[in-house]
Amino acid sequence: MSHIPSYEEAISILEKVGCSQIIIQHCITVSHFAVKIAKKIQAKGVAVDLALVEIGGLLHDIGRSKTHNVQHAFLGSQIVASFNLSESLIKIVERHTGSGIPSEEAVKLGLPNRDFIPQTLEEKIVSYSDKLIDRDGEMSFKEAFFRFSEDLGKSHPAIKRFKKIHFELMQIL
Repeated sequence: MSHIPSYEEAISILEKVGCSQIIIQHCITVSHFAVKIAKKIQAKGVAVDLALVEIGGLLHDIGRSKTHNVQHAFLGSQIVASFNLSESLIKIVERHTGSGIPSEEAVKLGLPNRDFIPQTLEEKIVSYSDKLIDRDGEMSFKEAFFRFSEDLGKSHPAIKRFKKIHFELMQIL
């Protein structure tokens, strides 16, 4: 039966699959930040699964135990599935990269021919939170947008997807 592990179990899974302490710390920071956003959304009367956001944030980069390229999300979803965890967690891990990846881009990146776009509120919160955390901690949307634009190029489609998720979440908040 698939489930959502406890915080401690999730940390143990990250360690067991070989995530570095830097990746684990990043995942912890993303998880805390995502929960902060989720609680603000919940305070606005919108239903959001806090446990799913917390553990999704913890496990989102589990695939970095295998690779640091864009395929880490897909590989991470397979790792999460191998632990018989919730399908909702699998989707958070699979869809967090680049504010989502549509099927045409996925194929070009060597991923399966399907959409990897965050669909649920929880998926969007974790994906968004990941973009606002770097090694130094939290960044503003403006800082993250600038870095993302510099890394990928201002016209990269992921930039539009990042803005879209930002505006969707800000509408709720």
